[in-house]
Amino acid sequence: MRMKLWSLAAIGALSLSFAACDDTTNSNANANANMSTPRTAATPAPTATPKYSEEQAREERARAKQNKETVGDTLEDAWIHTKIVAQLIGNSQTPERKINVDVVNNDVTLRGTVDTPEAKAEAERIAKATDGVKKVVNQLKVTPAAKPAKAKATP
Repeated sequence: MRMKLWSLAAIGALSLSFAACDDTTNSNANANANMSTPRTAATPAPTATPKYSEEQAREERARAKQNKETVGDTLEDAWIHTKIVAQLIGNSQTPERKINVDVVNNDVTLRGTVDTPEAKAEAERIAKATDGVKKVVNQLKVTPAAKPAKAKATP
């Protein structure tokens, strides 16, 4: 009786070990099969959105021209200009309409005047963080805002 129990235990242990070996072998084979498959580098998504049309780009160039700004002929230049201007408008630290944004061949030039060095740095940070921008030239001048004159007190 004892011998039968030992035999059954041994057979059970062998069965489990074979099953475990089979699973490991298969998962290693699958892992190896995956490793032998050449990995392709992730391609960056295009920075111009398919929803941004040539019509929108023409409108953006016209707005830029009214503000004495330059936007290149590519859809991507117009898209970059749109994104930067929108971010400058939405940022309370940057006086957007005092900042001219020129975009040509994905290079951005910031021109105009700002009140503080922090506003100048923030405008540059926004431009550099915008998808598609290759280079930023910050020509912004810091000119503190004139303080309003104190009204004379009446006696």
